[in-house]
Amino acid sequence: MKNLRVTVNGTAYDVQVEEIGGSSAPVKAAPAKAAAPAQAPAPAPSGNAGSVKVTAPMPGTVVKVEVNEGDAVKAGQDLVFIEAMKMETPVKAAQDGTIASVEVSSGESVETGKVLLTMN
Repeated sequence: MKNLRVTVNGTAYDVQVEEIGGSSAPVKAAPAKAAAPAQAPAPAPSGNAGSVKVTAPMPGTVVKVEVNEGDAVKAGQDLVFIEAMKMETPVKAAQDGTIASVEVSSGESVETGKVLLTMN
């Protein structure tokens, strides 16, 4: 049995893994890598866009948009859910604000860095 710690969406889980059959050489653990922030403030483009761009942290499919233009949001609130590899990942608000524009809809495929919505 091996004891491992797995982190999913910021929650750590301690698990035990049993190796079944066959012999294999031990594998050296890779160093932990820090996750990139899901949102980054940026200057506002022209039009109705807000001053804070909320971008996709990974490629996937938008499965749910939780907010609409004009909604007030709090830091940590779920804004959009993206599905990748059969897992839904929430994109959360980095700060309090108001939704200025929603740039995606459910069912849309997105790439890493795609602007999902903007905030003020």
